[in-house]
Amino acid sequence: MSKTAAIVGAGIAGIAAAIRLAVKGYRVDAFEANAYPGGKLSGFSLDGFRFDAGPSLFTMPQLVEDLFRLADRNPNDYFEYRRLNETCRYFWDDHTYLTAWADRDAFAREVESQLGEPADHLLAHLADSAAKYHITEKLFLHRSLHKLATWFNRDALYGYLNLPKLEVFKTMNRANEQRFQNPKLVQLFNRYATYNGSDPYQTPATMNIIPHLEYNIGAFFPKEGMIGITNNLVRLAEELGVRFHFNTRVTELVTEGERIVGVRTENESKPKPYDVVISNMDVVNTFRRLLPNARQPERILRQPKSSSGLIFYWGIRREFPELGLHNIFFSSDYRAEFDHIFNRKTLSDDPTVYLNITSKHKPDDAPPGCENWFILINAPNNTGQDWDALIAKTRQNVIQKLSQNLGVDIAPLIACEAILDPIQIENRTSSSQGALYGNSSNNRFAAFLRHANFSHQFRNLYFVGGSVHPGGGIPLCLLSAKIATDLL
Repeated sequence: MSKTAAIVGAGIAGIAAAIRLAVKGYRVDAFEANAYPGGKLSGFSLDGFRFDAGPSLFTMPQLVEDLFRLADRNPNDYFEYRRLNETCRYFWDDHTYLTAWADRDAFAREVESQLGEPADHLLAHLADSAAKYHITEKLFLHRSLHKLATWFNRDALYGYLNLPKLEVFKTMNRANEQRFQNPKLVQLFNRYATYNGSDPYQTPATMNIIPHLEYNIGAFFPKEGMIGITNNLVRLAEELGVRFHFNTRVTELVTEGERIVGVRTENESKPKPYDVVISNMDVVNTFRRLLPNARQPERILRQPKSSSGLIFYWGIRREFPELGLHNIFFSSDYRAEFDHIFNRKTLSDDPTVYLNITSKHKPDDAPPGCENWFILINAPNNTGQDWDALIAKTRQNVIQKLSQNLGVDIAPLIACEAILDPIQIENRTSSSQGALYGNSSNNRFAAFLRHANFSHQFRNLYFVGGSVHPGGGIPLCLLSAKIATDLL
């Protein structure tokens, strides 16, 4: 008889774990409290506009393709995407404009032309980012940090020998200031701290690994939008026999000794037994809500959380040719912005605005002559702020900033609107405090302060998703599923 597995939460990591277990021969049930799969990686439509609800940048597509190949499927039969010619368009309030081309040499020439920064400075930075990635990839990203064997092999030795190159005792901002002359380019690369919800003035320079994914490997766009990643992986999972139970909230993991012996849902009073349980729920809420009587790993659960986000979804009654798929309108005082987020737990009056427009590459995401604007503002996690007041104030600040940079009043162009704030993020995705990436990485030891992909208390309990090792974001969530299921 096949072994059985329960997945708590059908986020991208939970879906990936379900696929990997099904390939191993498990009969898999995935329980999701929402009516849809994907967690943050979901989507919705409003008044003729379609929006991806959460993550908007697609990197490392091979990690998605790996799941199809693992199941002996051709990825091309399910999932199409293309490499972008440009990664982002950057705007500053003094009307400086910069296109980050996917071609590194073209990007370097653009930086030299627009910012006066020698091209070789940029190329050296991207080479350094690649070096950091290759030092850490096999050691930190593909293995559990909580197994002794991880630290005694050839990859670990390579990491030890190259440890100084990771610059763990230097902040990202400090490393970037030493690399670049122009403060605008420092600001551009400091932005990558936000990819894991961190502060560039606190997080270690090791995080300069992140630009490697975009510039050396590439940024991509799925033909169906980001929701296509979720939809096609769910299709694969269902073909492999995974059963998804939507609108089904798990309320308890029933324990007996060193094992989880049952999964109880709000729809059934009697728990159902499983051989293996994998939680894609935030690790804090897994323990606090589903395992309240178990020993709580307080040191990890009480770690400071990453930033959250405030998102405006706007249907816009106009097209803007000067905008691309990914656009950044920078704050004039970046340090003050992060001080507001992480120290004051509020939002700056001059926030950096990220604007994603999928209708640039997928025209049917908006009516003719219109665009679908996804606007993300980095925000503090939820600690009881007056979000209604912050949202109203920030909305006006965003409209003012975009209107100033684009030379047109944006407000009357907004045809429809939806808003997602940290409280809603917390409620919809069970993310503790609405943090987008679990624990903060504003600590040089942050990688070691994430929960393991397995339980030290319960032999058949495992963890995946952005709140555990190796971290948040689509690639790392997919890798968490690989690590956890490999441990079986």
